[in-house]
Amino acid sequence: MKAIICTKYGPPEVLKIQEVEKPVPKDNEVLVKIYATTITSGDSRIWGFRVPLSFWLFARIALGFRGPKKNILGMDLAGEIESVGKDVKCFKKGDQVFAYLGYGSGT
Repeated sequence: MKAIICTKYGPPEVLKIQEVEKPVPKDNEVLVKIYATTITSGDSRIWGFRVPLSFWLFARIALGFRGPKKNILGMDLAGEIESVGKDVKCFKKGDQVFAYLGYGSGT
């Protein structure tokens, strides 16, 4: 599958589209084929490492020293469930979904 990867801090040009291995959902997870996602101001701050000087050290520890710990950014999505783990009961393949995953999830 294709994903936008951020391996170092910098301007939008540091973002690259790359092939990555498709994840396999765990027993209690679903795999969603994403049709739409967003770039938020938080994502922009992370890849550009735009933080106040007083938070610089804390931000490097939390986000990553040389580049973001999570290479795939994004927090919300809309798409279709592609596969489900064996313990998932509320969703099935083909369901249309939207989600907010929070920081660190990657969409």
